[in-house]
Amino acid sequence: MIDCPICTVCGRPFLDTSGDDHLCGGCIARPPHFTRARSWACYSTDDGEEHPLRSVLQRFKYGRKVSLGKPLGRLMAEGSSGFFAAGSIDLVVPVPLHRKRLRWRGFNQSVVLAHEIGRAWDLRVDAFALTRSRATPPQTQLHEDERRKNMRRAFSVNPRRSVDDRSVLLIDDVYTSGATVDECSRALLGGGAREVSVLTLARTV
Repeated sequence: MIDCPICTVCGRPFLDTSGDDHLCGGCIARPPHFTRARSWACYSTDDGEEHPLRSVLQRFKYGRKVSLGKPLGRLMAEGSSGFFAAGSIDLVVPVPLHRKRLRWRGFNQSVVLAHEIGRAWDLRVDAFALTRSRATPPQTQLHEDERRKNMRRAFSVNPRRSVDDRSVLLIDDVYTSGATVDECSRALLGGGAREVSVLTLARTV
């Protein structure tokens, strides 16, 4: 878990380990659509050595090691239970994959994590509340502004589902720039959700 001061909205950890939590410059300049985002752990993308959590996530996500999803989801649930007030969440929604990528990968890692969160916290999970309206290039090689443009209008609320007046917990595996979860949050709020919080297993810094 992150044990240094963080942004009160996006959860970004600050380099200075002293002081209280406060808003970061990015959230002041461009307030996100979600109310708060938190991550169970973080790792640096600048580390010379591969971080163990990053290695496990890559095996889970790209190596199709679906069996890793349950223990990772349990760690996420157990270590993040204090991030959100009891009774503050109505519905858990995973970030969706486009059907083409879902066919290629064979599973959605966010759905696996979301079901573990729902099971551990006794919350309803709707893996079909959000849909990926259009396919987008992978985010991994894009800069932050390019990521935001890439995600623009990429998600929509499933017309067969309802998020009206719900407090939604959005689940993803990794928070990098926040572009994906912010665009999902925009779609959920536009579809009638009361508020959106974000929980990810990891965050890159």
